[in-house]
Amino acid sequence: MVQQIKKAAVLGSGVMGSGIAAHLANIGIPTLLLDIVPRELTDAEKAKGLTLENKQVRNRISATALQKLLKQKPAPLTSKKNLALIEPGNFDDDMERLKDVDWIIEVVVENLAIKQQIFEKIDQHRKAGSIVSSNTSGISVEAMAEGRSEDFKKHFLGTHFFNPPRYLKLLEIIPTKATDPEVVSFMKEFGEDVLGKGVVEAKDTPNFIANRIGTYGLLITVQEMLKGGYSVGEVDSVTGPIIGRPRSATFRTLDVVGLDTFAHVAKNVYDQVEGKEKEVFEVPGFITKMLENGWLGAKSSQGFFVKKGKEIFELDPDTLEYGPVKKLKTASIELSKQQKGLANKLKTLLYADDRAGQLLWKITTPTLMYSAELLGTIADDIVAIDNAMKWGFGWQQGPFEIWDAIGVEKSVQKMEQVGLVVPAWVKEMLATGNASFYKEEDGKKYFYQNGEYKLAFENPKVINLKALKKQNKVILKNSGASLIDIGDGVALLEFTSPNNAIGPDITQMINLAIDEVEKNYKGLVIGNQGKNFCVGANLAMILMAAQDDDIFELNATVKSFQQATLKIKYSTKPVVAAPFGMTLGGGAEVCLPAAHIQASSETYMGLVETGVGLIPGGGGNKELYIKHLNSLPNGIDFDLQLVANKVFESIAMAKVSASGEEARDNNFLNFTDGISVNPDHQLYDAKQAVLGLYEGGYKPPVRRKVPVVGEVGYATLLLGAQSMYYSGYISEYDLKIAKKLAYVIAGGKVSYGTEVDEEYLLDLEREAFLSLVAEAKSQQRMQHMLVKGKPLRN
Repeated sequence: MVQQIKKAAVLGSGVMGSGIAAHLANIGIPTLLLDIVPRELTDAEKAKGLTLENKQVRNRISATALQKLLKQKPAPLTSKKNLALIEPGNFDDDMERLKDVDWIIEVVVENLAIKQQIFEKIDQHRKAGSIVSSNTSGISVEAMAEGRSEDFKKHFLGTHFFNPPRYLKLLEIIPTKATDPEVVSFMKEFGEDVLGKGVVEAKDTPNFIANRIGTYGLLITVQEMLKGGYSVGEVDSVTGPIIGRPRSATFRTLDVVGLDTFAHVAKNVYDQVEGKEKEVFEVPGFITKMLENGWLGAKSSQGFFVKKGKEIFELDPDTLEYGPVKKLKTASIELSKQQKGLANKLKTLLYADDRAGQLLWKITTPTLMYSAELLGTIADDIVAIDNAMKWGFGWQQGPFEIWDAIGVEKSVQKMEQVGLVVPAWVKEMLATGNASFYKEEDGKKYFYQNGEYKLAFENPKVINLKALKKQNKVILKNSGASLIDIGDGVALLEFTSPNNAIGPDITQMINLAIDEVEKNYKGLVIGNQGKNFCVGANLAMILMAAQDDDIFELNATVKSFQQATLKIKYSTKPVVAAPFGMTLGGGAEVCLPAAHIQASSETYMGLVETGVGLIPGGGGNKELYIKHLNSLPNGIDFDLQLVANKVFESIAMAKVSASGEEARDNNFLNFTDGISVNPDHQLYDAKQAVLGLYEGGYKPPVRRKVPVVGEVGYATLLLGAQSMYYSGYISEYDLKIAKKLAYVIAGGKVSYGTEVDEEYLLDLEREAFLSLVAEAKSQQRMQHMLVKGKPLRN
């Protein structure tokens, strides 16, 4: 039995195979990427005098796939340097190297015969005990293992990643009858802890869980659109965020996935089912026509939508012509916008007797019933089905959670009134007085199964802040933040303001939290479970004060935030920041002074204030500069100017990391800071970091003076900014902001190498920030960002 996976091999280097290899490289696993040997030379290879026997020709397909990883968007790699962990090869020359790997993943074409040929070769070369899996999206896993050795069968299973593997959370694990239960258990744990995935165990049925239900739901939606005479745009306007689904809704999702992929997945079920289910999985004629025309969606720049110039047009399924995008407008849509919480929005929409309500009822209820009918066939419990849809398709709630939200009893009555046949077990649940699929007791979640409620499995590495609040674990609270006891002597500071934007309430709570922790706790985690960690300071509040010319109040507010970030830095108990998603401006300024940063793999961190006509005001310039200085080895001479240049460029250009790894490359994180691959485990990892620091006898940093480049360095920084201005890269006002920033980074009018204290640098920063806030053009930039959500270059 393999206890750990140190090296892997991916067989098949298409978009999915190379994406899986990239994900393995992102988490530090060296990976061999193999594909077929080309049969013909390219013109470029002929020009170089190469033959089909040259290694670079024989490895061309996998090597080309690696180069594509650097250009793909969204980026499959968390850092370009991770590419060095993937080695290209081919099926003819490198199969014997499979003896050196612990996990072999097959990602070749969806053809059973070809897969079986590949597995026969793998069986000849793999070492005993190595895990072999297929990334098939629907071919029988049992059938693939036929004829293989006993050890192969024991260590073989399906591991279905969703595309793109870096970003989509779901991993479906599909064991066969012969798979060793220990292998299944190991892969579940490895999938969650190391790959960072949400893992569900699926049964070996067509398309497994998520694609089976997701494709059914999409096809039902297409059919109801045609029956009800709705347009593509109208359907998308009510099947996105308004009902807890991704922005891409229905038809934009199909365009992104690709109509060819969608049709293949639908056909896979169509070929293996009977009756009414078979009818649903028959691809409508107009989509077949689109496939014939090559209108595959995003990959062919034309599908259900097409962009002409700056305008987007929608397809008319009757005429196959494009027209302006329409949106559904009804009373229920407007009413739902006023409702709080997804459950209330769904009830408002689904029970409405208007065009939106009728459509949503007709596409939602069949999907709920289909999920219930398949329980026991595709998965053992409702939790697996709900999680698969949330993690694979980006639904906010799974089918059974949706059913609970709209009221099981009320919806079943309406279903039966319109002649629908509700699955027997759902009727039995209601008949025994149980009105919901899930219930909560004492902060624990239970799910209904076979006539009783069972405790839902809770991974100890998942800290649920909502559940802790229900258990009365809130220590302190104000309008923008809460301090929560997360156990083992650790407290957590959670931002709760809109967008987690930093205002005086959060500043106040930082101070209160650290005072409380220094007295009564081992340390503090700063983190939350919102959409983003923190998008920055409360820009509307800053703009309002600036327009009222209330610079005195702004000065006090900024100074207070600066002092709070210093308090984080010099706390006698360790403070660990846990950033994820957007961690911009003030959000980054809260993290930089922490004793440790435990970032999520998907952390987009940067000091972006120049985009709104300002510079960082909460100590960000100083802390990023110090972070850069601290990253340099002790006792080695270095050029202080190069450090200042790098920090200046990062802030002036408002650079934002595209991952936690890139935040480390940009020196927002240092090499002792951590990165959590599984976002659900991040707060647990941060808590462990607090305990580790505390138990290691944590001492706050000693206050030291900071060497700066002074007037000479300021002139050098200015030269770079002026060069960009004269080249047309930045506007005249950008140059003015750059001058202010350069002065702060350089440390003002002092000699090169002068050591200054932190308070001096904070004063410089605050003066520059306040002078820019008062400028009309900065106020225009702030206004534009608040209204349009993007920077203004004035």
